[in-house]
Amino acid sequence: MASSLTKDSADPSAEKTFFGHPRGLATLFMTEMWERFSYYGMRALLVYYLVSGGADAATGSQGGGLAMTAATTTAIYSVYVSMVYLMAMPGGWFGDRVWGARKTVAIAGFVIMGGHLSLALPGQAMFFVGLILVATGSGLLKANISTMVGHLYDGPEDPRRDGGFTLFYIGINLGAFVAPLVVGTVGKEYNWHLGFALAAVGMGLGLTQFLLGTKHLSPKSSQVPNPLTPEERSAVITKVVLAVVGIAVFYGAVVWLGYYTLNWALVPLTLAGLIIPIAVLARIKRDKDLSGSEQSKMTAYIWFFIAAAVFWMIYDQGGSTLSLFADDKTAGTVFGFDFSATWYQSLNPLFVMALAPVFAWLWLWLARKNQEPNTIVKFAMGLVLIGASFFVFIVPMGMATGDVKVSPMWLVSIYMIQTIGELCVSPVGLSVTTKMAPQKYASQMMGVWFLAVTAGDCTTSLLSIAGVDLNGTSVIGFEAAAAVLAGFAIYSYRKKVQSLMGSVH
Repeated sequence: MASSLTKDSADPSAEKTFFGHPRGLATLFMTEMWERFSYYGMRALLVYYLVSGGADAATGSQGGGLAMTAATTTAIYSVYVSMVYLMAMPGGWFGDRVWGARKTVAIAGFVIMGGHLSLALPGQAMFFVGLILVATGSGLLKANISTMVGHLYDGPEDPRRDGGFTLFYIGINLGAFVAPLVVGTVGKEYNWHLGFALAAVGMGLGLTQFLLGTKHLSPKSSQVPNPLTPEERSAVITKVVLAVVGIAVFYGAVVWLGYYTLNWALVPLTLAGLIIPIAVLARIKRDKDLSGSEQSKMTAYIWFFIAAAVFWMIYDQGGSTLSLFADDKTAGTVFGFDFSATWYQSLNPLFVMALAPVFAWLWLWLARKNQEPNTIVKFAMGLVLIGASFFVFIVPMGMATGDVKVSPMWLVSIYMIQTIGELCVSPVGLSVTTKMAPQKYASQMMGVWFLAVTAGDCTTSLLSIAGVDLNGTSVIGFEAAAAVLAGFAIYSYRKKVQSLMGSVH
């Protein structure tokens, strides 16, 4: 990236820039790119490692995984992804009240790297330790690194701000695109633990980049905006210690009595992932300090939150249900070229990078013609598209009977439809969250938005734990129909929701 750091031509004495942006953006771009490389590389392996058992002599595939059922695998995967987003809220709290954004990101990098190194060691115990560390570290980092991007600019009115976040978004997708091709291939086709170790190397490179480039970041990134008072710190430490001791005693007793199974961990986490978002929204909605206008906007926001949860419930099965189908029922050859099933995980970031500029142009073009769909219509479109992707999925599922394997183009089509749906929901949801957030909760509402992912993934996990076969045609059809119906319901009630939104469009 050194070649992109150039002097400002208008002022020879100016500091070097990164594509016209503050040099610190290069540091955060590279840090996030490598962190996403490690995260998506590991995620591309996760489902396959969980279901892998003994080596297959006929195909030469490696064994050495944890040999779990598809249902348990889907539940673990969904809980893991949901916890990453759930941890974004305490991650933001640590940045705001304990360490500051810069220190929190540095600590998060070490935690994530430690998690990947744990995954690189054989054994079920180290695997789950690794998942906990990666989820915790990702939550700490996710909530704070975006904040530091904002610190580089002179407030919300800086004309470079949106462009800076766009570059940062490219870094996310660039890391996510490369990771399954490298980490996924090495891990799945050669050695699981070597793949996980490569993810650790990726995070190590990102952490090194961050530590070397911190001098280019804004001084605000080192500040603690709202530090805990000594009394608050003591109260927090006491509560955390009591909670940890209580959990340790409870699970120690369960293990000692011989009752422990994996569901003793999965069920509480799944329920927490459903209860916490509801509790957070209810607490904000009941706050008597909110004005009538803010209360109305929060009522409208709940519609968007539920819609987003339905969307992510289906979308995130791209890494579980679709991944299992890719490995078992989809041909791994195109024009005589063999490729790993993990490569399908690179399709979404590839499509995002290709289509995001097109959608940004499309919305502006429609806005100039006064025809741009409003936020409600975009959400409805996203839900219909994510449902349509699963209706399409039913077709290759019906074709792949016995030893028949379908064309990879079926999955390419499904991932493309899902990405178009994502571009109707994800950036729009982030935008509407900032617009509709009550002033009192302005900094917390972004964490609330991420809780929609938590709620959606925990719904998937709960269904898997309950014994619902998410890899069955009937369930896929039901999910597809539910999403499409939810999209039409939101569209039908768009005038009512718009009236609750007030001046927000």
